[in-house]
Amino acid sequence: MYIAMNRFKIVKGKEEAFEEVWRTRDRHLEGVPGYRDFKLLRGPEREDHTLYASHTLWESEQRFTEWTKSEAFRLAHRNAGDNRPLYLGHPEFEGFTVVLNSSD
Repeated sequence: MYIAMNRFKIVKGKEEAFEEVWRTRDRHLEGVPGYRDFKLLRGPEREDHTLYASHTLWESEQRFTEWTKSEAFRLAHRNAGDNRPLYLGHPEFEGFTVVLNSSD
């Protein structure tokens, strides 16, 4: 299993708008080979931002990488620049290979 996460610093007061973007967007993940699950996580509030993370679970890192090179990926991210006023800086990607699972 592979977990792909993006961390977002969202401008204070823009949290609801950011969440609405995710609620209403088509992530183009359903039916993608290797895709398992998606979560949007709201983290701690700081003085100038609230931390969020998008979390997708994949069958493998290879399946995730294949998706990043696909038309579905391009469609999912085509309007990403429209929401720049919500962010402090760029999203920060973090990828993790699962080495221990509670169901193992």
